[in-house]
Amino acid sequence: MVRAGFLFLLLMACSCNYFKPEQKPESIARVGKSYLYKSDIAKLVPAGTSKQDSILMVRDFIDRWASQKLLIDAAERNLSETKKTEFNALIRQYKVDLYTKAYIDEVVKNTVDTVVSQDELKKYYNENKENFKTTGTLVRMRFINLAKDNPRFTTISNKFFDYNKKDKKFWETYALQFKSFALNDSVWIDMSQVYVKLPVINPGNRDEYIRAGKKIQIQDNNDVYLIKVTNVIDKNQISPFEYIKPTLKEVILNKRKLELIKKFEKEITDDAIKNKDYEIYK
Repeated sequence: MVRAGFLFLLLMACSCNYFKPEQKPESIARVGKSYLYKSDIAKLVPAGTSKQDSILMVRDFIDRWASQKLLIDAAERNLSETKKTEFNALIRQYKVDLYTKAYIDEVVKNTVDTVVSQDELKKYYNENKENFKTTGTLVRMRFINLAKDNPRFTTISNKFFDYNKKDKKFWETYALQFKSFALNDSVWIDMSQVYVKLPVINPGNRDEYIRAGKKIQIQDNNDVYLIKVTNVIDKNQISPFEYIKPTLKEVILNKRKLELIKKFEKEITDDAIKNKDYEIYK
């Protein structure tokens, strides 16, 4: 009897091992019939990571992998057939969208002309300027922030307000003495940038200072701000060409891309019909 009992236990142990999934070579974890292999985590840990951190990263990855596998298995068992059919259709469509978009993007990248001439930009601007209204106030201005006790303050102030581009050497010499400055008043900037660059101007006093042709000298503690506003464009006005030039280029390029995609789709369909790869059965 003892011998028979021992044989029974041995057979039970063997049968349990028989039904237990065998660990596959190079595998590091298993969930059901899915295995995670060493190759799956080969590039997981960055070079130079400590042993302790490496272990934590790998364990965290394995735990997340197992959780996802368990969840997807549970979902496949418990979701209705209607839901699964719906999701599988979405998955198939997503694959189609992903592949075709990647392919078309590659075709466009290698085909579309990205050079937009100045004449083309101006032509598009003149034909569509009503579509490019300002969303806020735009300003052209120059300014200097310097210490009020600067020994050349009067000279600097006079040259600033009577600005002459021929004084380039003068400004290069004294620029290092300024706490901040911007002398290029040919560039349009948004009013929000003015508030950042010039803390002495705020929404409360902007109407007093931000006017075309306005010359301003504001003392702030030991600093003095010299400001000359050359031009102002208010909200909902036509944006100046130079300000929206980058936007115009993007719009034209996107237009070219859409036209190219439309042409490409037509050509690939026409070729398929010609080669009898595409037929509609009546």
